[in-house]
Amino acid sequence: MDRARELQCDTFQIFTRNPRGWKYKKLDREEVNEFKRKNALDSLSPVVAHMPYLPNLSSPKKLIYNKSVKSLSAELDRCGNLGVQYLVTHLGSHIGKGQDLGLERITAAINQAVSENPNDVMLLLENTAGTKNSMGSSFEDLKKILDRVEDRSRVGVCFDTAHAYAAGYDLHSPRGVDETLVKFDSVLGLGILKVIHLNDSKNGLGSGRDRHEHIGMGYIGEKGFKTLFKHEAVRNLPFIMETPIDDRRDEAGNMRKARELAA
Repeated sequence: MDRARELQCDTFQIFTRNPRGWKYKKLDREEVNEFKRKNALDSLSPVVAHMPYLPNLSSPKKLIYNKSVKSLSAELDRCGNLGVQYLVTHLGSHIGKGQDLGLERITAAINQAVSENPNDVMLLLENTAGTKNSMGSSFEDLKKILDRVEDRSRVGVCFDTAHAYAAGYDLHSPRGVDETLVKFDSVLGLGILKVIHLNDSKNGLGSGRDRHEHIGMGYIGEKGFKTLFKHEAVRNLPFIMETPIDDRRDEAGNMRKARELAA
């Protein structure tokens, strides 16, 4: 939160624990109270958390799947204690066992974790880049998952621009942006879209490769982002960057570019 304040953010995303491991410590009560106090003081909203990277909610492997569901349930509980509004999750991979099994796994995981945590945290399903065996790269795939969710009030969508572009949704041109958002609305309904992950793509349209790039430096480009920022369907949503940090640009540089394009 201190970093978000330093960067003059309006919203921010966190991990509640180490994102690259399975083990984690229980939340410290004093740290929870301090987090809530700072957030109430700064009024940064919404506060978004992201699931760790190791869980695979579509895994056909029983051990990994059970650990993944347990992790999802724990994260919903932690977010509830912290007062975090949204928890973003990747949908995982069926590892070659087929979309039907993946669909069965992911929806069972969501329903179990949500039922175990009757709090106000909304789980956001993040669209994927179309990597082999991945779940949720098309709007139709997301709808299949959402149609099986028992408590629809607890589940929404996080739209990742780089993933969408890699999956074949054109965000480079004004026409492409408009057609993509019209398609989203016709399949899922714009009301279910809560957060946008703002990332350019290092690879071309439909590449199926999940490689993030600095805002405006990739295949989506400045024109695409400028159109997206001004589009009435999404311009009032929270945009959260997951861009790289290197000698070309840092977090502050990407924020300046995003605000320049949105002005």
